[in-house]
Amino acid sequence: CMNLMMIDQRLEKEELTNLLNIKCSDVSLLIQGFISNSVTNAQADGVVIGLSGGVDSTVAVNLAAKALPREKILALTLPDNQITPKSDIDDVENIAKNLGIELRSIEITEIHNSFLKHLEKDKIVEGNLKARIRMSLIYYYSNLYNKIVIGTGDRSEILLGYFTKYGDGGTDILPIGDLYKTQVKILGRHLKVPERILEKKSSPYLWANQTAEGEIGLPYETIDMILYLLYDRKKTPEEVGRITGDTSAVKKLLNMNEQSQHKRNQSAICKIPH
Repeated sequence: CMNLMMIDQRLEKEELTNLLNIKCSDVSLLIQGFISNSVTNAQADGVVIGLSGGVDSTVAVNLAAKALPREKILALTLPDNQITPKSDIDDVENIAKNLGIELRSIEITEIHNSFLKHLEKDKIVEGNLKARIRMSLIYYYSNLYNKIVIGTGDRSEILLGYFTKYGDGGTDILPIGDLYKTQVKILGRHLKVPERILEKKSSPYLWANQTAEGEIGLPYETIDMILYLLYDRKKTPEEVGRITGDTSAVKKLLNMNEQSQHKRNQSAICKIPH
């Protein structure tokens, strides 16, 4: 038993090293090319991106600023004055200033409240409505200025369905969508994103005191390790449970992935014989 345990611990260390050992310069160049080509192929005049002050949107906009002329980037910050921390708003303003890109701010509290006057109350559903309001505003400016929408979701969020369908999940391109949250932070450090942003607790701020890790119930280091083993290394749930020593977490994340499958699929079309 002791020998098996030592082997598993060695395996876990090796797998974790593989997960964290990304070639930041190569990844950065690859994503920059992806963004530039996406704009060219869409015959668009640039990109629009929602900035929250979190690590994902900060890394995504930094990569966009390396890929495109600054005048082709429009950033939107869409705070809820009842929930969004002032520090996040300050961070967004500093990010835009340092990158030399245009930033527009639209406070969404009144817009959200105008919907709720006519609707039943439910915390989660109200939060999802807030995400969809933000998506609508981002696409308004996308449509207005012939720009494509950069989504800021990462691989961890996508695999778990930790996003609002037709909210923050409504995008044209997902430049960091194949990077796990821990990898996004590593890339962010390479791009010299401020440490305070890298270490922020991830949150969509759809309601007060919401955090991603608090809602999921696991730290991202654990989440990413399990997802990486399951979906990249193609290990069985039993193998992952043995390597990580946490079978309940493996079951939980598998369940989240299965329940959110519809979020990752296009709308089903009823096929009619022709």
